[in-house]
Amino acid sequence: MRSTLLRRAAVTTAVLGLTLTAAPAAQADTHAAAQAFTNAPVRVTVTVQGPDGLLFEKKIFTWGHDVTTATGGTHTCDGTNGGAHATKVPTPTAALDHAAKRNGFTWDGAWYASFDDFSVDTVKGVSGGPSAYWSISVNGTPTPVGGCQFEIEHGDQVAFTWTSF
Repeated sequence: MRSTLLRRAAVTTAVLGLTLTAAPAAQADTHAAAQAFTNAPVRVTVTVQGPDGLLFEKKIFTWGHDVTTATGGTHTCDGTNGGAHATKVPTPTAALDHAAKRNGFTWDGAWYASFDDFSVDTVKGVSGGPSAYWSISVNGTPTPVGGCQFEIEHGDQVAFTWTSF
């Protein structure tokens, strides 16, 4: 009986040892897999605030993708713009594009090759015009780069706000 208990203790110790040594490898594999698929869809809240109030607010799934506007044409909008990220990621402008397509409204923006990004000029028929523009913020903070360059994450609050100057 004593030898059975010793054998069980030895087997349990061996299994525990193997489990603990394999855990870091499993975590590394999970991290590598997540990095390999950085453009995974994320669910964010997109808000469009016009000069007269709220124009749109809804949670949507989005990822970086090619975007087409009437004025700007079709261009990449996946975080690789301007060399901002080495791999594709979800972006604020891609989120606006998905929100518009899925909810029946339009937006337009010019493409600036020198910035490798769109400027958002009109949303739901509301134009910035000569004295206003559409500012982009994520979680209440203005983006320091263009809307096709900034990475957004699951749960972010993405806002396009009509801003006069």
